[in-house]
Amino acid sequence: MEPTQSAQQGHERAADAAAPGPAAGGGYAEFYFASYARLAAQLSAYLGDPAEAEDVVQEAFLRAWQRWHKVSTYDEPVAWVHRVAWNLATNRWRRLVADARLRLRQGRPAAVATLGPDNVALVAALRQLPARHRQVIVLHYLADQPVAEIAADLGVPRGTVLSWLHRGRARLAPLLRESDSPSPPQATTATSKGAADHD
Repeated sequence: MEPTQSAQQGHERAADAAAPGPAAGGGYAEFYFASYARLAAQLSAYLGDPAEAEDVVQEAFLRAWQRWHKVSTYDEPVAWVHRVAWNLATNRWRRLVADARLRLRQGRPAAVATLGPDNVALVAALRQLPARHRQVIVLHYLADQPVAEIAADLGVPRGTVLSWLHRGRARLAPLLRESDSPSPPQATTATSKGAADHD
């Protein structure tokens, strides 16, 4: 999907903020370029729309820039940006869902992001998970973030993250199987075994 005009403008503003300048001390430029791509990839999987994800990530980094004199003193500035970005993404997701429901009521098709074939089934399945389950699945399996780190970022016990991961995986498995081409009933066992082996 081509970035929207607002996404392009937001990226330019964030890039301008990251460019070296009198106020860009304290390592903001290095922080921005080292952290941006990973966070954008996570939120792209979460939202299912790269342009929406870029809007959210750019907004989070711009907020960090505006408060860099304070954010730069934190032990983990990137954790602050991640929290802001994920909160923004959750709010954006709710708006996207509300908009999709409105379009359905009005008989208009919802806009769909252009995704590669390998991502379509996963994104469609992720959209059916509760927000927290979807978030930890993306962070742990797509962003390779350890469970303890996820728990610290979200401010929840490690056991809670493990529970969300377990429930999310349990829900994802049948959804991903359903996304495959239809198979005869007798092939179900083999398909399930293949998915289990892959896990």
